[in-house]
Amino acid sequence: MTFLLDEIALATARLAEAGVPSPRTDAEEIAACVHGVRRSELHTVKDSDFDALFWEGVARRESREPLQHITGRAYFRYLSLEVGPGVFVPRPETEVVVGWAIDRLREMDVASPVVVDLGTGSGAIALSIAQEVALATVHAVEVDPDAYGWAKRNIIEHGQGRVHLHPEDLADALSELDGQVDLVVSNPPYIPPGAIPRDPEVRDYDPHRALYGSGSDGLDEVRAVERTARRLLRPGGFVAVEHADQQGTPVYLIFSEENGWRDVRSRQDLTRRDRFVTARFGRE
Repeated sequence: MTFLLDEIALATARLAEAGVPSPRTDAEEIAACVHGVRRSELHTVKDSDFDALFWEGVARRESREPLQHITGRAYFRYLSLEVGPGVFVPRPETEVVVGWAIDRLREMDVASPVVVDLGTGSGAIALSIAQEVALATVHAVEVDPDAYGWAKRNIIEHGQGRVHLHPEDLADALSELDGQVDLVVSNPPYIPPGAIPRDPEVRDYDPHRALYGSGSDGLDEVRAVERTARRLLRPGGFVAVEHADQQGTPVYLIFSEENGWRDVRSRQDLTRRDRFVTARFGRE
């Protein structure tokens, strides 16, 4: 047992006592970040190379600052993204939404599909699609200047020239693409005003603009996504919109048949909770 591994064990106990959901993993991630190694290589760090900055990171995590703000990185599907204050930290639930979108794109009889990500935040959705659907062109929309800056950094690192970032509002974005888009995807703000997120990492650190939706039910941004998707999509194109687990029915009803939507479905995440709604626009 090395000195660093002993310190990680002590840190794990401290983080567990603070209520951190994954104390051992977080302690190891902080140690790996501080010492410039992978988690699998922590045992190789010499006792003489131990860096006391490890305990500074542990103290920050103990106060429930997000791990991703401490390490500066968030892992999403096959990507490692830069994140920090001012941008929503992508969550595992959204990976399921992206997986559904990627499956639809691969099934399409379209050589180079066009995709729009409304409210891209860190760029996680847009970049995952570009990485996993080789010929897709992805347009990422983000109006918030802080989030836009994070998205720009990640797109420069991972975008391969196929992700185009637009500083526009999701309600009226990309009019030049009207009727030409194959798939629209969005994880918009949807928490109702007055609701308080349970996790301090979300409540105290994620930007409120990315969390709280407008309107009494918090779904005005979802309604804006519906209108924008209806304008952007070609006949037969798809939309996928994430929502809170108790919002499946109201979001489902936003995508009405009267507005041209077909095959509307509520879909679940890996915990079997309603997580996103999908629909097809009109007929091919």
